[in-house]
Amino acid sequence: MAEQIPINPALLVWARQRAGLSRDEAAQKFKRIADWEAGASAPTYPQLEQLSDTLKVPIAVFFFPDPPDVPPIDETFRTLPEAELDRLPSRVRMLMRKAKAMQINLAELTQGRNPAERLITRDLQFAPNVDIAEMAAAVRQYVGVTVQQQQAWHGDDAALKEWRTALLNVGIFVFKDAFRADDFSGFCLYDEEFPVIYVNNSSTKTRQIFTYFHELAHLIFHTSGIDKVRDRYVDRLVGDARQIEVICNSFAAQVLLPEDAFQRAMAGRQATEATAEALSAQFHVSREVIFRRLLDQGRVAEDQYDRAVERWNAQRQVERAPGGNPYWTKLAYLGREYVALALSQYHQNRIDEGQLADFLDTKPRHVGALEEYFSRGAA
Repeated sequence: MAEQIPINPALLVWARQRAGLSRDEAAQKFKRIADWEAGASAPTYPQLEQLSDTLKVPIAVFFFPDPPDVPPIDETFRTLPEAELDRLPSRVRMLMRKAKAMQINLAELTQGRNPAERLITRDLQFAPNVDIAEMAAAVRQYVGVTVQQQQAWHGDDAALKEWRTALLNVGIFVFKDAFRADDFSGFCLYDEEFPVIYVNNSSTKTRQIFTYFHELAHLIFHTSGIDKVRDRYVDRLVGDARQIEVICNSFAAQVLLPEDAFQRAMAGRQATEATAEALSAQFHVSREVIFRRLLDQGRVAEDQYDRAVERWNAQRQVERAPGGNPYWTKLAYLGREYVALALSQYHQNRIDEGQLADFLDTKPRHVGALEEYFSRGAA
């Protein structure tokens, strides 16, 4: 008989309730969960791994003396209507719990201190009625990436990696996953020490880059947020919540393509889809960003914009490729910097192999291969 691992029953109850599961729902997968929560028995280690994966909390949490002091995820989405939260797909909700688990992981791996020398969400503050161009300029200067550097990157893939590194350098960890929900490009969870962004890896690279900065705006305003392809819910918001959500989209476009750079690039060009294609490649932004700027300036009609966006979205469905090597995928999802943090703690004998597997969201038998791929370089 496999050895039972004594855990804190109260932490199991907390984790299940936090995951939004009733005991009956959890019992469909864990037949003895009522006994575990009562302390009458305990799960085996393989069952503990399954609990961690299902409830999206690190294994270490089950041994805490008290539940972590983290607010319910819904409370942090101040700019999202309650009805919109209720309609979130179960997969997206699961990823939000996973994101919260990653924040807990980061706190454990770093002794509660963000490893970045600067934290943008602490250093920069703006009012909801801020001039968006001024906010975008201040953020770009803080991040330290010039338009010239951006244009020099070789392709959208390089741009995606460079922006991710730039955000990490100012305290923002970016994680990825397959959302399996085409309307959702990403979300962010605010935290005073470990703000994180989660991006839908199924989106195009330029859309992922846009999501980085849509979510960064939310984090700077100390709110969690969601980037949806279709954001009609914004019309139902009021006050600061509406203003912040409107700012997020405009801010992302202004950061990625400042107005003066846009005007120089448009000199002598017509407001056409071909121009959008050309400028998209030049600045490593989506065609929608270019066309939206032209729409805002009255240089393309709204129906022209809508038709183009629908066609581009349809092209994305066709262009998708199947998944690749699972180890490269895992490294891309977690990010090399996060993996390096976990491996460093392991090699300093501060965590064991089981804990390392937990931090890396994998099985212990896969840790060696994942480290080998990590040592080869970037995915």
